[in-house]
Amino acid sequence: MVIRGRFAGRGPGARLRTEPAAPADPAAARDAQLGDIDWSALPAGCVSSRFPAPSGSLAAISMGDAGSPAVVLVPGAMGSKEDFSLMLPELAAAGYFAFSFDLAGQYESADAGPEQLRPPRDRYDYELFTGDLISVLTACGPAHVVGYSFAGIVAQLALLQRPDLFRSITLLGCPPGGGQSFRGVSRIGWAAPFVGDRISADLIVWGVQRNFIGASPGRMAFVSHRFTRTRKDSIRDMVGLMRHAPDLRADLRAARLPKFVAVGEHDVWPLRLHREFAAGIGASFASYGSGHSPSEESPYQFTRDLLHLFNSAG
Repeated sequence: MVIRGRFAGRGPGARLRTEPAAPADPAAARDAQLGDIDWSALPAGCVSSRFPAPSGSLAAISMGDAGSPAVVLVPGAMGSKEDFSLMLPELAAAGYFAFSFDLAGQYESADAGPEQLRPPRDRYDYELFTGDLISVLTACGPAHVVGYSFAGIVAQLALLQRPDLFRSITLLGCPPGGGQSFRGVSRIGWAAPFVGDRISADLIVWGVQRNFIGASPGRMAFVSHRFTRTRKDSIRDMVGLMRHAPDLRADLRAARLPKFVAVGEHDVWPLRLHREFAAGIGASFASYGSGHSPSEESPYQFTRDLLHLFNSAG
């Protein structure tokens, strides 16, 4: 059972009430008033930087005191650090150091890739993305980690390698199962096993560019610009990795830290699969009245619930 934008509670597998979000909820009211946004404009006080990761130089943005507990927000395939830009001021105001970066091959980190590794490799793989995230967390200190979509898989892998670097883990719109993760996608998932990595990636990009996601004009302008700088081979390899996602549910359930699964009610995967995933790993669960991108469409509700999670971590 879920409620829009209400944190599930402190205990593993906690559930939420089924009533709609109260109209007086200030976070929901702020989300409802967002309107169309220029996503290329960063919040006032946001600091742009470059991070020297194993795969190359990664573009990053941050807000808050670098000596405060860190929150590392990792975007997914075809995404970027700007997907969290509305959340950074809220996290900084709450006393956290909020840090986000473009994954290797994506947007302003397009020059980072497998050819930069030592020794060089031919393809983007889980080891590359996990190594970059562990490098960021090592620099930030133990952090609350938010992995969005594809990056949710990367965050899980990093947690199992270096649990000492995590204060909590949040999986935002993350594929809710291992193996061929696109099999569970609503309406078109049945076709996933019959299409190769390149065609799958091309179809996904085609759908996003034609705004099947229903994004606002300002958002689509930024998404279109971002595609001009993102490497096609990185998208192809990420899609291929998601077609062979590891099933880490047993290991995640055994992990002794606060866990949170957050999704939009109109996500690409059915809500039922996300609820089952959260229960299976002992995570709290919340859903929001958005699509695949609560960090963009419901940022204030999502941030509020993250802060509850962080408080539960001590």
